[in-house]
Amino acid sequence: MRRLAVGLLAVALLAACGGGGGGNAQPAGSIKVTMTEFAFNPSTLSVPSGKVVLYLVNAGSVAHDMVIKDSSGTISGRSELVSAGDSFVFTVSSLATGKYTFICDQPGHEGYGMKGTLTAT
Repeated sequence: MRRLAVGLLAVALLAACGGGGGGNAQPAGSIKVTMTEFAFNPSTLSVPSGKVVLYLVNAGSVAHDMVIKDSSGTISGRSELVSAGDSFVFTVSSLATGKYTFICDQPGHEGYGMKGTLTAT
């Protein structure tokens, strides 16, 4: 009986942790980006510099992610892998003013056109 109670408590705690799973509501002030095979919509983003919150929705049939790179190729942010039909709140805590590219870095996805531009002002 004790094991059952401990198991149920563990499941309840894990469920409460949330994470990037589906059913997450879009946070106020975030920018929604839909990912499909093989595109981001919108593919051009303009955001204020500093903290940036993106609401990634995978409307495709395979997993996707988002990697933000500056002009030198340095990664400024990387989301978790978002399963098909799932969503994820992707926060970049400090994005400097400038022009960036974002891609899906799953094998072949960028080559198929899954990329975009982001300008932080």
